[in-house]
Amino acid sequence: MGEFLIVGRGPGQKDQVALRNDLRDRAAGEGFALMDLNIHTWLAVRGPHPPRTLRVADWILIGDVFDRWRPTIPTVPTGDPLAYERKLMSRLWGRYVGIQFHADHSLRAILRDPSGALECVAWEQDDLTIVCSSVQDWLIHRLRPGWRIEPDRVAAALRDPIPATGRLMLVGPTALEPSTLQPLPLDQQAEVLWSPIEHARRSLGPEPSVQEAAATVRSALDETVRGLAGLPGRSAAEVSGGLDSSIIAASLVHAGARPSLWLNAFGPTPESDERTYVDALARKLSIKPTSVPHATAPMTTAWLEGLSPDFRPGLNAMDLPHDLDWADRLGKAGVNSLFTGKGGDSVLFNRATSDVFIDVWRRSRREALTSADTFELAASNEVSLWTLIARARDHARTGTTCPRRSHPMLPPLPGPSPLHPWTRGWDAFGPAKAMHIASLADNVARHGPSALSRTVDLRNPLCAQPVIEACLALPTSVLTTGGRERGLARLTFADRLPPEIVDRRSKGDMTKIYGRMILEGLDVLRPWLLEGRLAALGVIDRAEAEAGLTREALVWHGRYSTIMVAAAFESWVRSWEKRLAA
Repeated sequence: MGEFLIVGRGPGQKDQVALRNDLRDRAAGEGFALMDLNIHTWLAVRGPHPPRTLRVADWILIGDVFDRWRPTIPTVPTGDPLAYERKLMSRLWGRYVGIQFHADHSLRAILRDPSGALECVAWEQDDLTIVCSSVQDWLIHRLRPGWRIEPDRVAAALRDPIPATGRLMLVGPTALEPSTLQPLPLDQQAEVLWSPIEHARRSLGPEPSVQEAAATVRSALDETVRGLAGLPGRSAAEVSGGLDSSIIAASLVHAGARPSLWLNAFGPTPESDERTYVDALARKLSIKPTSVPHATAPMTTAWLEGLSPDFRPGLNAMDLPHDLDWADRLGKAGVNSLFTGKGGDSVLFNRATSDVFIDVWRRSRREALTSADTFELAASNEVSLWTLIARARDHARTGTTCPRRSHPMLPPLPGPSPLHPWTRGWDAFGPAKAMHIASLADNVARHGPSALSRTVDLRNPLCAQPVIEACLALPTSVLTTGGRERGLARLTFADRLPPEIVDRRSKGDMTKIYGRMILEGLDVLRPWLLEGRLAALGVIDRAEAEAGLTREALVWHGRYSTIMVAAAFESWVRSWEKRLAA
């Protein structure tokens, strides 16, 4: 969406009128629209969909806010000072950050909604409190905060498959976790208002019927699609030919929303060209998609340098040629928003593995052994029932381990990495549900900035709070009804989709395109990493990187994604070293 910047006086801070006004003038010069929130605080917004404001009691919510259709208000203990905020986060959903003031107009607290669609970073300096959603170089250069890069955090984050939330790799600013309230001053402990673990606990109760579960998921998605489709401006929708984007497209048509453009990108290989499925969807929905080649371009140092200009590495921005191509097409079409199916693999659960059997085994061995879905699960994973039972027994001894990104160029860390805040307490669940929770935390990355998001407002209904809560509450065995990945979603939306997509066993795959991009870009990637800052800081092993960054090693061993992630982290370190030294 857009970006925001808040500059004001925090508790105990002096009123720095001259500096505050100077920053306000500079923000106006950078193209921000400005408004006063009170006598000490101003708000600046800009972007393809500038965040709006809404007052709810004594909170000012910045962004898009919607009332829940059928909210489930949590029971809170008597005397809980945050009872109102916990209920607020259940009554509303959206893409927002909230701020609250004391009676003397100084900032009192900040909150961030559970979806994490808006980044929220705050710091205190020169008797000012600054809260923002993105890096403003002009602001950093003017204030010169005493921040520094923490190499140990960089090393840990590079191995963490969920780096989109949590602490920044900088010592100084504070990043709010989604669903938390941060009191001011910032040295106080943040309060958790919403927890995915608590919603997931409902999956441990009596299992709903498939029909009940389908009705819940359908209602939640219709709610988010209608809400986002009701925002102002002209919209477009991605139709990749896959299940997730097709569900979003069908739900838009069902809601009566008619995007101005239905856009499909096809690759040069059979597995990356899904126009057959797009045509089937077009006939079912009576739409006219525009199919264009997936844009490619040679990798350059300038491309890598601009990969991670924000508070976190640009993991959502690594397909730059495609982003620039679509940004240009959407701009020429007069479109300011794009609906996507991002997040579907996670929330609708694209992991119909033996872990699902283990989840059922933990609940009921009889059910695990007699369910028809068990045999479909075994067949699709090409294992026997005895293998599933053996894996369930092994898990009872070992428990669930947190996944970590691995590559020979990543040296071992001195100790275990801390669990992501959203995964603490996941031992109450089987491994499939634990991974479901972890992948939903990773969904925050789907909102990350990119060349495309700077041009249009990316709207991801499957990453919205109502859908997250509905799917968290369901056992993985229900989400994989029929023993299939996203089995419940296929059943739920079968009436809206063509059978070619509902019954599809294959999945579109752009791996060869990205692999070729890396192979053809080795002349740029090798010096970028071997002579870069990650190697100098010891975050990557230069010798192992040199051995791994050859055509032969890549052809035999792959690991393309880890290499590109490392390139994004290298870009982040270089950008911040240059920024902080300026």
